[in-house]
Amino acid sequence: MALGTMLKAPLLLLGLLTEGLAQLAIPASVPRGFWALPENLTVVEGASVELRCGVSTPGSAVQWAKDGLLLGPDPRIPGFPRYRLEGDPARGEFHLHIEACDLSDDAEYECQVGRSEMGPELVSPRVILSVLVPPKLLYLTPEAGTVVTWVAGQEYVVSCLSGDAKPAPDITILLSGQTISDISANMNEGSQQKLFTVEATARVTPQSSDNGQLLVCEASSPALEAPIKASFTVNVLFPPGPPVIEWPGLDEGHVRAGQSLELPCVAQGGNPLATLQWLKNSQPASTAWGTEHTQAVARSVLVMTVRPEDHGARLSCEAHNSVSAGTQERSIMLQVTFSPSAITILGSASQVENKNVTLSCVSKSSRPRVLLRWWLGWRQLLPTEETIMDGLHGGYISMSNLTLLARREDNGLTLTCEAFSEAFTKETFKKSLTLNVKYPAQKLWIEGAPEGQKLRAGTRVRLVCLAIGGNPEPSLTWYKDSRTVTESRLPQEPRRMQLGNVEKSGSTFSRELVLVTGPSDNQAKFTCKAGQLSASTQLAVQYRPEFLGEQVLVVTAVEQGEALLPVSVSANPAPEAFNWTFRGYRLSPAGGPRHRILSSGALHLWNVTRADDGLYQLHCQNSEGTAEALLRLDVHYAPTIRALQDPTEVNVGSVDIVCTVDANPILPGMFSWERLGEDEEDQSLDDMEKISKGPTGRLRIHQAKLAQAGAYQCIVDNGVAPPARGLVRLVVRFAPQVEHPTPLTKVAAAGDSTSSATLHCRARGVPNIVFTWTKNGVPLDLQDPRYTEHTYHQGGVHSSLLTIANVSAAQDYALFTCTATNPLGSDQTNIQLVSISRPDPPSGLKVVSLTPHSVELEWKPGFDGGLPQRFYIRYEALGTPGFHYMDVLPPQATTFTLTGLQPSTRYKVWLLASNALGDSGLADKGTQLPITTPVCCLGFTEGYLPPLGPSGLPLLPVLLGLGGLLLLSNASCVGGVLWQRRLRRLAECVSGKTEAESEDRVRNEYEESQWTGEQDTRSSTVSTTEAEPYYRSLRDFSPQLPPTQEEVSYSRGFTGEDEDMAFPGHLYDEVERTYPRSGAWGPLYDEVQMSPWDLRWPEDAYQDPRGIYDRVAGDLDTLEPDSLPFELRGHLV
Repeated sequence: MALGTMLKAPLLLLGLLTEGLAQLAIPASVPRGFWALPENLTVVEGASVELRCGVSTPGSAVQWAKDGLLLGPDPRIPGFPRYRLEGDPARGEFHLHIEACDLSDDAEYECQVGRSEMGPELVSPRVILSVLVPPKLLYLTPEAGTVVTWVAGQEYVVSCLSGDAKPAPDITILLSGQTISDISANMNEGSQQKLFTVEATARVTPQSSDNGQLLVCEASSPALEAPIKASFTVNVLFPPGPPVIEWPGLDEGHVRAGQSLELPCVAQGGNPLATLQWLKNSQPASTAWGTEHTQAVARSVLVMTVRPEDHGARLSCEAHNSVSAGTQERSIMLQVTFSPSAITILGSASQVENKNVTLSCVSKSSRPRVLLRWWLGWRQLLPTEETIMDGLHGGYISMSNLTLLARREDNGLTLTCEAFSEAFTKETFKKSLTLNVKYPAQKLWIEGAPEGQKLRAGTRVRLVCLAIGGNPEPSLTWYKDSRTVTESRLPQEPRRMQLGNVEKSGSTFSRELVLVTGPSDNQAKFTCKAGQLSASTQLAVQYRPEFLGEQVLVVTAVEQGEALLPVSVSANPAPEAFNWTFRGYRLSPAGGPRHRILSSGALHLWNVTRADDGLYQLHCQNSEGTAEALLRLDVHYAPTIRALQDPTEVNVGSVDIVCTVDANPILPGMFSWERLGEDEEDQSLDDMEKISKGPTGRLRIHQAKLAQAGAYQCIVDNGVAPPARGLVRLVVRFAPQVEHPTPLTKVAAAGDSTSSATLHCRARGVPNIVFTWTKNGVPLDLQDPRYTEHTYHQGGVHSSLLTIANVSAAQDYALFTCTATNPLGSDQTNIQLVSISRPDPPSGLKVVSLTPHSVELEWKPGFDGGLPQRFYIRYEALGTPGFHYMDVLPPQATTFTLTGLQPSTRYKVWLLASNALGDSGLADKGTQLPITTPVCCLGFTEGYLPPLGPSGLPLLPVLLGLGGLLLLSNASCVGGVLWQRRLRRLAECVSGKTEAESEDRVRNEYEESQWTGEQDTRSSTVSTTEAEPYYRSLRDFSPQLPPTQEEVSYSRGFTGEDEDMAFPGHLYDEVERTYPRSGAWGPLYDEVQMSPWDLRWPEDAYQDPRGIYDRVAGDLDTLEPDSLPFELRGHLV
């Protein structure tokens, strides 16, 4: 209503204004020449309207003015297609007719009459045409036509916006047909002048009764015949009602064990309908439920079979939905009545007569408790004690104790324990036992053959054991010499003994034993027992000799030793004679040179040979008959190897080393194998399979490798000394394997046509290897006098040394390829011959150990550039200006301990290599290392501060600043000194070139004639059993060749006996560093005598006496970079 009042106020003002204008009096000076005047009109947009104007002076020019704009006298009013003049001009009718009015027609109008002969100018009063524009649309938020979900009780904001209208419409918002009072409206200008829009905002708090109802926005206006509406459907979410458990019966919660219980739980209302679940002791029991939307009900039925352990259980039904503030719950506590699941009688109902029987009757837990009664037959017994205890599941346990005297006449009666209770009147619970009173038999005896009567073996004898009375019935057990008689026998043996069952006749019990007498029955004592009673009889049986079970049938003897073939025989009467036969010949009873027959019948042999091995036949005889036995004499002798294939050869693969022997006995584990070698690792046979079958033993090597080649020993020990031993050599044939540690190795030499270089190619393979060389892929012409090849063979290790004399940079700085070939394949490696240069940076710099004042470093040397190299360390303490330098001594060392460090300090360490041409630089990441020294634990106290200077500043920073200034001031001086030192080294390196030129030329010529033997070839092959050297640097190592007079002084690389051996040419030391040290491959054949030389690196600084790198053409006077000779500039051609 407030909104309507606000909107009607402007309209009322506009109406009063229009009405006032219409009532204004025409001035008296204006002639009254109108018979019809226009009036204020209101029209709805789209309707037609007519403004009347009647003029009393026909023939005058009449026109209308709109807001002061003259429309012209033309009745069709050009420019205004919806305007025209209506009426008869002759009658003075000039009515303005407007079709389909719109907002542009809302204006002031006046009718004007022009001056004419008939009269003066006339102007009608101004009138207002008010055009009403109805609202065409309503914009509802939330969107109209949708279903909006709200939660009951929460406040929501709804806005309704009208479209352009004139005047502003009146907006009303309704929910469930009821007008919402909490509404506010704002009127705003429309999209055009004179148009207005209204936005109404309402605050709505829906209730559950509003669910499914419409929220409607109505807009009313004078321009509308009926209000326009926009609406949406409200889906109100609200919680369900509390759950209700429908208990079947009046006594809620009371049930019996075993009862099938169905409990419905119902929850009314709610949107959405309630979600129900059953809980049992706060644990989910059922999560199934259903809904009935027509009745707005959710239902869940709990189905359960009640058990005793459900007593005291709390059954809860929970109801909730998505808008519930919490879970609504209805609970029931179960009170379960249950009977005892069992009655147990503890104790034994079996007792000796005249002794007490003590029993206990115990019921399982029940609710309520039960009472116990005892019955013996039909006689009720009084218990000695009754006890009630708490049981499981809130129940009770009843216990009744009974003591009863066992009497013989009560034997066999039923003893019953009965449980009863008023709660279980229809059920009976009882447990029964049979009373067993024990008493012994009264008499026991044996009937059969008279004792002492002599029986021959095979006679059938019947023995009967009889007893009178006893409970339990006497078992009547037969014993033969304290062993129980049974009928168990092997199927193939004849039945010698038949044992009957116990038979009863009245109070007499009997059991029969029928046996066919045999040797074992002689003097045997047969006893029948029944409880504590027993009776016995003894038999006397005569039989022929019979060998006992302990008779030894196999006798073992050692060759050249003694043997005794014993006799274990039983006979009644005793045997009369013993006769021995071997291989059809009877042994003299009087004895012989190597045998005699003892009085016990045993045969004694001495000085036994393997010819005595075999079967010996023994005959025994008495008055009842004879018996025979075969005894075997097994003569053991030491093994002898009969077959052993030496050598055993194999390509890379599996191989068997076979060892065949003659021995007795043949034992599974008598074969053992040893590998002959100096190192313990070489002697390991862990990866080899040892096979033994009969007299043949095999050592199976799977995937034989070169490292497994060598000498093996077959050892056979069957326990008879001495063991047999046999040696065999294993030769593993394999394709060449060239040692090439890196894809491209390098050798450096001066390219001034006065120096020589040696390329070393080493390979392993069996059989022998043939080497070929190529330069840049073209086969090398060994007929060229500048090329000399020497080949070495030692077992499976082969080497080819290619010496290039008068190295030329233009011709010989190239890629040389060495190819090793044998019948099983080939392999190759590449070696780059380059100019001498600065050394490569060392690699692998790492910390070995670290202390507060020192650090131990380790690294791998790089290529020395063809000149002797040394190492030095540059380091700095971070935060402290200036670098420190430390030379590594000895020069060839690869580990060094840097001292003089400060504790708990961060350092950065660089490792550089240098030779006569310069150092390796700092660009490589592997040559620098950050370290931090640990805190020193001694000499420090808490609160320690560095000493202060006179001005109060710390003394250490002041000193460091002064040191930095001194370093900067002397930098140019130090740089000059270092440059002069480098030039001096270069001068020393090249100073000996002229002196060595002629000597080196003579030596090369001598080497050609010494090693080739013929002028038409430059290669030679040398086979030796001495140790062929592994890769070593030229400065530290030289392979051994027959010496020449010129080369005797060049053997600085050895410390052994043959130090006069020299190596023709030099090797690149990086090859040596990358390859394993001497002995890493292991010996190929253990029986080959290896070299005694100690192949090691000398610790002193080695300088090549041959001066290979010192020969430079010309002297260096200025030593400017461009003045260096070609071979020292480091260019690779």
